[in-house]
Amino acid sequence: MNRWITLETPHGPIRAWRCEPAGPSHGAVVVAQEIFGVNAHIRHVTEQFAQAGFVALAPALFDPVETGVELAYDAAGIARGRTLTTALGIDRAMDLMDAAADDLQDEGLRTGAVGFCWGGTLALLANTRLGLPAVSYYGGRNVQFLGEPLRAPMMFHFGDRDRSISAADVELHRSRYPGASVHVYPAGHGFNCAPRDDYDPASAALAWQRTTDFLEENLR
Repeated sequence: MNRWITLETPHGPIRAWRCEPAGPSHGAVVVAQEIFGVNAHIRHVTEQFAQAGFVALAPALFDPVETGVELAYDAAGIARGRTLTTALGIDRAMDLMDAAADDLQDEGLRTGAVGFCWGGTLALLANTRLGLPAVSYYGGRNVQFLGEPLRAPMMFHFGDRDRSISAADVELHRSRYPGASVHVYPAGHGFNCAPRDDYDPASAALAWQRTTDFLEENLR
């Protein structure tokens, strides 16, 4: 069943898109959005996790600032998304991620986090600050947080044509986190997202298989 629920957080109630598998679950995943909100793409990804056997929850992280945000992948959407991420701030975003993880863990579900773009950085912080196994897709803001030690298994996905994340930045992930899995694909930024120009089906499929394998292994 796929539906909007209300999630109680330290910053008031927010919406979250919840998807459940048809059979027994392998665990649960908090899905951290891009700067474009819990839009059709993020809802689709959340549904894919449920199809793969996980309870998946995508909190609407912008709700404390503005409710119902669903932005397009264009210049106006990027500008508005950046404004909203600044207004929300990392600390409040992590409080909302923590509330989502707690909600799933209260059901007895072993829980991890997966995030994309801005959410890729939140997934990294879900590991370092919340202790969750996590997967970060093209987290463009990761570098400023690489001094924080990992507390759980960690996986990173990057595109080698991503103009916002240099090869040197990718190597910095490897040097700071030698125990993490770091994968690089022949693709640009946002390669998992079909509405983006940089969407790369082959890279997306391989990264998805690695992600679900990682979650199955670490959420048993």
